[in-house]
Amino acid sequence: MKKAVLIIFGLGLLFFTEICSAEPKGDLVVCQGAEINSLDPARHRALTDLNYSIQVFDMLYFRDEKANPVPRLALSHKVINDMTWEFALRRGVKFHNGAVLTAKDVKFSIDRMIDPQTKAFPYPWFSTIKEVKVVDDHTVQIVTKSPDPILLKRLGQDLIILPSDLFREKGGEAFFQHPVGTGPFKFVSWIINDRMVLEANEGYWDGAPKVKRLILRAVPEVSTRLAELLSGNADIISNIPPFLVSQVKESANATVQSILTGRVQFLCINCLADGPLKNKSVRQALNYAVDKKAIIENILKGSGVPRAVNLSPYQFGFDPSLTPYPYDPAKAKKLLAEAGYPNGIKLVLNTPSGRYLLDKEVSEAITGMFKAVGIEADLRIVEWGTYTQTLMSKKLQDLGFIGLADTTQDADINLTLYFTPESTYSYYSTPELAEKIKRARTTMDEKKRLEIYKEVQREIYEEAPLVFLYQQMDHYGISKKVKGFQARGDEQLVLNQASK
Repeated sequence: MKKAVLIIFGLGLLFFTEICSAEPKGDLVVCQGAEINSLDPARHRALTDLNYSIQVFDMLYFRDEKANPVPRLALSHKVINDMTWEFALRRGVKFHNGAVLTAKDVKFSIDRMIDPQTKAFPYPWFSTIKEVKVVDDHTVQIVTKSPDPILLKRLGQDLIILPSDLFREKGGEAFFQHPVGTGPFKFVSWIINDRMVLEANEGYWDGAPKVKRLILRAVPEVSTRLAELLSGNADIISNIPPFLVSQVKESANATVQSILTGRVQFLCINCLADGPLKNKSVRQALNYAVDKKAIIENILKGSGVPRAVNLSPYQFGFDPSLTPYPYDPAKAKKLLAEAGYPNGIKLVLNTPSGRYLLDKEVSEAITGMFKAVGIEADLRIVEWGTYTQTLMSKKLQDLGFIGLADTTQDADINLTLYFTPESTYSYYSTPELAEKIKRARTTMDEKKRLEIYKEVQREIYEEAPLVFLYQQMDHYGISKKVKGFQARGDEQLVLNQASK
């Protein structure tokens, strides 16, 4: 009997210990290459911003590792007709302030996003929504202006759900000084250009995070990020240069996770301003002047794949039949001469430093390639926050190194963002091109959508409104103490299951 009691007591103690050990504990420090732009997800959608917002907020749907939309705050949906979608909401979900999520919060959040007065960065993607109807506390209907084949994908892109009562009480400016969501982590503080501190939401509907505190740091300098990882001051770092991957793998404290992402890098061309860049032949010359294979082999050490347009095979609609512009400096010179610039042209090439994998180094190489065909490019390195503001205000001077990782994995986002006039990032569009892109957005037949996207890509390829570069492979440095983290092709940092 005594032995039995001792065994039962021992098992009970073990069970109690396991429960206690499941509580969040310790810190997880993540270093990214650029600072967060805004605590309001409607204002930006750089990956650094998304990687903050998915910790603090939730969406109706999210994406699994294969980009399939999976239910989050929505439990399920049904299509009432081509323009009406009904969503059943998860019950019992609480915001960080204790308020219970209801359908009115979903309606408020979507209404705010599609209100032109909000000037939300993702507005073009949600402008297909006509209205949101509250059926009851746990049911909403989204009515679109026309059929929307990728509504579910969009709902898992940028549409975070806000507590409507608290937001109205405080007002937007005060609310986003200390944002409140339903996500796995609660906002604590943010010191710009230093760190953001989040703490575990132990009442999270999907289970408490594994760590007590999550610290997001902006560390633009690669050498500093790497030193922080190898010294144990950082647990996860992004954008390890390929030439340093072996050093990390051989270290005692860290390892590397590498993954081909959906991000495509390119040079944005300001085709709106008067000057040589309005000429299609000049834009084509820029494309022929860049040796993409040399950049991938010599700078990226194989961490990229040349692309013909600003889409990747990850995205529905990608046309594999298009061949990337070959490196042909003689043709570049010929095109410049035919366009009336036999003695070349002078341009400005803007680039961030540390935001993307070896962005500054790639831009430096491109300036050298341009020079070889008579294009004098003044390279300007711009702080990331300033850079994005310049791009979005349509004030880019000539060229800008940029990339896009579309987490919906559908051609719509990339094409809408860069080639429809209402988009803040668009520096090129025609009425015909914009009409095709918008028509694809409302075509439920996938075969017809594919045909439209092929037409659009052929036009973009021919008009060359971007300098098309490559699809990027990313390398993450991970402390050997970290468990439960997996790098994703969409570059989202899902951290609530990571532990040390």
